[in-house]
Amino acid sequence: MFRPLLVCLAALAVPAFGQSTPPPFPGPKTQWNGYDRYDFKVDDRPAIVVVPKTAAPGKPWLWRGEFFGAFPNADIALLGAGFHVAYLQDPNQFGSPAAMKHWDAFYAELTGKYGLAKKAALLGMSRGGLYCYAWATKNPDKVACIYGDAPVCDLKSWPGGKGKGKGSPKDWALAQQVFGFKDEAEALAWKGSPIDVLGPIAAAKIPILHVFGDSDDVVPPEENTLVLAQRYRALGGDIILMPKSDVGHHPHGLTDPTPIVNFIRNHCVKE
Repeated sequence: MFRPLLVCLAALAVPAFGQSTPPPFPGPKTQWNGYDRYDFKVDDRPAIVVVPKTAAPGKPWLWRGEFFGAFPNADIALLGAGFHVAYLQDPNQFGSPAAMKHWDAFYAELTGKYGLAKKAALLGMSRGGLYCYAWATKNPDKVACIYGDAPVCDLKSWPGGKGKGKGSPKDWALAQQVFGFKDEAEALAWKGSPIDVLGPIAAAKIPILHVFGDSDDVVPPEENTLVLAQRYRALGGDIILMPKSDVGHHPHGLTDPTPIVNFIRNHCVKE
């Protein structure tokens, strides 16, 4: 006589077909600005994921290209809005093909195993812009939007220093080695910088926001952001520019990150 009740209770305890609860993130759990932070490895690279108190619908996430924790007020505000924040540590690779293979593995892990949104918001701060644009041009269907923060958009400008910028001779030599250029002439002729690879990003209509200092002498805007913006608009792309008057390469971001947060939320959160 109790069989129907038992069957009903059992049915309630079993997830619906095709549904499963993602596992918790692995590794040590610590606190980062009041949120749970997990440190683990993906594809033999150190990874960080910071988890919101309550995930927004669709489990949106912000993927930092470089410099986790630097000028983090937008990251923290997005955590408060229900975003995960993620970072894969593979420094001094300048968005090279080898680095992009690790990025592919990280994306597959976070979206497949842990259920994060299929489209990520990319944050390219300084040289992190090289990573974000390199990955976006190969994976435009997996990118919700790009936020560039004084991003490097042309390897010749930084670290090459072949224009107005200071450049970095050490990093320029390293970049040539990472990409396997036989000499500097080949590096200068290379057409793989963000300003050169915008076609697939524009075709996918990925919205872009760049925040930058108009007096930046490390990553000069006229060699980086402004060139990229002109080319992206010529391809029919949508980009918002937020110049900061009389500001150099630092500080990054905005004192009030609300415009950045709103831009990212508008393109990621499913209400």
